[in-house]
Amino acid sequence: MKKHKNRRLKFFKYLAIFVLAGLAGLLGFILSVIWGFWGPLPTDDQLADIRQSEATEVLDRNGELIGKYFIFDRQQVPFEEIPEHLINALITTEDARFYEHDGIDQRSLLRVVFKSILMNDESAGGGSTISQQLIKNLYPRRSHGFLTMPVNKTREAYLATRLEKLYSKEEIITLYLNTVPFGDNTFGVESAAEKFFSAQTTELTLEESAVIVGMLKASYGYNPRVFPERALRRRNVVLEQMEKYGYLSFEEAGIAQNKPLQLSYQPFSHDRGIAPYLRAQLQQQLVAFLESYNQENNTDYNLFTSGLAIETTLDKGMQAMAEASMEQHMAELQSAFENSYGSRAPWLRNEAMIEDAMKRSSYYQKLKAKNLSESQIEDSLTQKRKMELWDWKGTKLVEATPLDSIQHYLKLLNAGMMSLEPRTGEVRAWVGGINYKYFQYDHVVQSKRQVGSTFKPIVYTAALESGISPCDYIPARTITYTNYDDWTPTNSGDIDEEKSYAVKTALAQSINTIAVKLLTETEIGAITQLAEELGIQSDIPAVPSIALGTPQLSMFELARAYTAFVNNGKTAQPFFIKSIKDKEGKLLAEFKPVIQEERVISEPTRQAMIEMMKGVIDEGTGRRLRWKYGLQNDIAGKTGTTQDNKDGWFVALTPRLITLTWVGNDDHRIGFRTTSMGQGANSALPIYGLYQQKLNQSNGFARYTGASFPPPTLDVLDKLNCDQEKSPGFLKKVFTNAEKPKLSGVKIDTATAEEKKPGLFKRIGNIFKKKKKKN
Repeated sequence: MKKHKNRRLKFFKYLAIFVLAGLAGLLGFILSVIWGFWGPLPTDDQLADIRQSEATEVLDRNGELIGKYFIFDRQQVPFEEIPEHLINALITTEDARFYEHDGIDQRSLLRVVFKSILMNDESAGGGSTISQQLIKNLYPRRSHGFLTMPVNKTREAYLATRLEKLYSKEEIITLYLNTVPFGDNTFGVESAAEKFFSAQTTELTLEESAVIVGMLKASYGYNPRVFPERALRRRNVVLEQMEKYGYLSFEEAGIAQNKPLQLSYQPFSHDRGIAPYLRAQLQQQLVAFLESYNQENNTDYNLFTSGLAIETTLDKGMQAMAEASMEQHMAELQSAFENSYGSRAPWLRNEAMIEDAMKRSSYYQKLKAKNLSESQIEDSLTQKRKMELWDWKGTKLVEATPLDSIQHYLKLLNAGMMSLEPRTGEVRAWVGGINYKYFQYDHVVQSKRQVGSTFKPIVYTAALESGISPCDYIPARTITYTNYDDWTPTNSGDIDEEKSYAVKTALAQSINTIAVKLLTETEIGAITQLAEELGIQSDIPAVPSIALGTPQLSMFELARAYTAFVNNGKTAQPFFIKSIKDKEGKLLAEFKPVIQEERVISEPTRQAMIEMMKGVIDEGTGRRLRWKYGLQNDIAGKTGTTQDNKDGWFVALTPRLITLTWVGNDDHRIGFRTTSMGQGANSALPIYGLYQQKLNQSNGFARYTGASFPPPTLDVLDKLNCDQEKSPGFLKKVFTNAEKPKLSGVKIDTATAEEKKPGLFKRIGNIFKKKKKKN
């Protein structure tokens, strides 16, 4: 008996030693974590000053979100703006005793100790409080081998207790919801609300809040975009939890659970979402600005992490209408374009063009960089594989070769569009191309193409300023310019070259031969000088063909030139950034309109040009805006078509908005097969027609759609009051050979108007003309 008793005492002795050793070991392990043996812990000051990277928001002129720049998509929201049902959903699902503990839930801790720590069971879960999860979000876990889970759980529990001493429960909830990760690289509830429901946190419904909280269990597995059925089931579990803990009645939970899952997904990646081309240009300017600002002010603002607010001049509604109009027209035009070529298309049969496109492709360049031979590269380019191909019918996964892909994208027409206020230069809409993911070249600011007849208003303006009247009659007959390689400009369309046309009619009908004659009368130097004064910086060669729009200009600089016609003869520099603020609202920079100080166009000439460009719309090459699109707005404008139908242009001027559109192929060797299809009135004008229709039909744009140009003065009206054309007299018909173009040996001087002295007959004629003065 004594022996048995001693054996029992011995057992309890060893048990006590084992328990004490275990407790001592556990205590020592906990202390080793606290003392930083497994890595340094944040100090109280660091915990009190929690800073997280935040996405920079890009806003339109009304404060509407149009995009973000981020590494992690995160935005902050204050506690007051978090709906109560969202907080209740979070607590009942993630930490039911949140308001009762000091950072550690003792009951859950026991489960974690025995399952997660002692048994190293990572699936045990359920032991982390909201405070512990917040610590995990703020300070990512580290690897420590087989002790990874025990070390990290202990570290998070200890830091959670310290966190609860520094912050109130409301502050912890706010910090948690602002940092927790959701699906699609989204961090924080505000970004999640914007991305998945196109709403702010304050606007979230009960069901939407339950979906967002449901994602916390597995941000990818319960992502409602990827797995809607799973997300719906998880949402209903969250609603059940809310009922279980008394935050919802049985009836309220049932009603919410029976509602369908409805998303309004709004991606903010750099190549998706609204206005991607403008955001790409904006990014370049912001990076340069912040680099300079940080150097000058000893700051460390970062575009992707500092949570800046960028206010732009863009109007989100107008941008959406511009993009929709471009897409609608280009889908139809692309189909007609391909059908017109059929099997004879250059992207199918022109071997030199295909080879050139292949060698310019990124795929070829990568293979070339690996020092592969041409035969190896060719072999790789002709191997079929699964790939995505995009066209106006959507994106499809197909079996194709890289060469097939190159030919596919070679055939696609591209487009550009810009809409701005002429009196300030504020850009309201910017469409740089048809699809930023596949075509990143921006046709608003990067591309320079021949502008065709959209350059003619500059020629006509210079002509009027030199003393030519809108009602002067000029013969349309073709002339060969012998001192320019026997160059013979011709007309397109139904132009009767036996007639003389008023200058105003020549612009409306876009008569090429008369535009060149006006240039010879005005002198090239005066025209190039005017173009420079209008803000065109690209080189304009001193040759007569510029009258037909051979200069290669960007849409950006052409838009600036046209602002002078509406802005009292002064140009306005297009711009799209209004202000830059940090996340506390501190103004870092503000941008104002840049208006030319001196007028470039006299007031009588400006008024006459507006009336003449109205004629383009009412009775000239742009009249389909009236008969096809039914537009009754006060519109002036000019169409443009370049040589061999390569580029189509249209410029529309209204009293408060200027809009430019361009259509063509990125490979300039590919043009439209026919003039009827490629002319600006057919290729580019319809984008504006659809855009203006949408503006007219939408509320809130009356200041643009209802505005009218001020009436011209009586003197200007008098100078415009004449017949459109004059037929040649009988004797002129008899003594003129209409079948041969007239030869001209007249040398076209490149001197400016101020440098060249007028001839004798012109001087005599000027005695009887009232000399014009610029206002």
